Amino acid sequence: MPAPSPPPMVAAAARKTPRTSPGTPRATARAPLGPDSLLWRHAADMRSLLPGAAAGLMQLMHPGIGAGVSEHSSFFDAPFDRIHRSVPQIWATILAPDGADRARAIRDLHRGIGGVDEHARRYHALEPETFWWAHATFTWEIFKAAETFHPGTLTAEDHEQMYAETVTWYSRYGVSMRPVPPDYASFQSKFWHVCSRELELTPAAARALEIAKHGSDRLTVLPVGGPRLDRAGRLVIERPLRLLTFGCLPAIVRQRFDIPWTPLDQAQFAALALANRQGYRMMPTGINHWALRTMLRYIGAHTRHERYRPAA
Repeated sequence: MPAPSPPPMVAAAARKTPRTSPGTPRATARAPLGPDSLLWRHAADMRSLLPGAAAGLMQLMHPGIGAGVSEHSSFFDAPFDRIHRSVPQIWATILAPDGADRARAIRDLHRGIGGVDEHARRYHALEPETFWWAHATFTWEIFKAAETFHPGTLTAEDHEQMYAETVTWYSRYGVSMRPVPPDYASFQSKFWHVCSRELELTPAAARALEIAKHGSDRLTVLPVGGPRLDRAGRLVIERPLRLLTFGCLPAIVRQRFDIPWTPLDQAQFAALALANRQGYRMMPTGINHWALRTMLRYIGAHTRHERYRPAA
């Protein structure tokens, strides 16, 4: 089977990326991160979460992350709990005044997550490329939300500026910066390479795909509200969530893992994206940011007691 070719925009970006001499790493750009930054404004927007299920699926497809989730969490019994516990903490590393302290606390929670996977490969959550991939999917998520669910487009300068801010965000974790691409073009190229060459159908990813395709009456989707609200919520969100999950995925991921995606699906996804672009025009920015902040705080408060704690 011939090797997949990168999309034209990725190939073009790679051609434009200047080369350095062997052994000379290029400096990775950083930029201040605060309420006036592009990253902060996009992360504070409700739409930043819409590609989140696709980002989570790509995390589970990474061999090291998939193994860690399978062996160190109750993912197979309660797959949505990981999302409910993690997202409020991770978004706080951008939005909270003490974001850097929160990021290092998240890093420390991962120190004991390691082992040997089903193929006898050793893994550890803080292995540099593994930890970077988790962050890379969140970086991708925010760019995907901006490009799909916001009116207008990001300029080339906006892409570079916001990417530099994501590098600052990553530096808050206090981990190796070696895997971090130096600019947005390099990030696109590396992200595509991982999607096309390194991701695999781990047991955790297979379980998540099954739920995304067919749903499940036995799982709790909403973190609060009880069984009745959860059943009602499932009826409302299952179809849109499937469209968001599979529609936001890079095409190469859908192709590699035989994820069904029809022209009708694409048309419905495009309509859903348009509805978000138009609908959010009528929502004042302050209310939008308040809604996200309130939701994350509420979910965070109700899941705090369930968060992962490393063994003493």
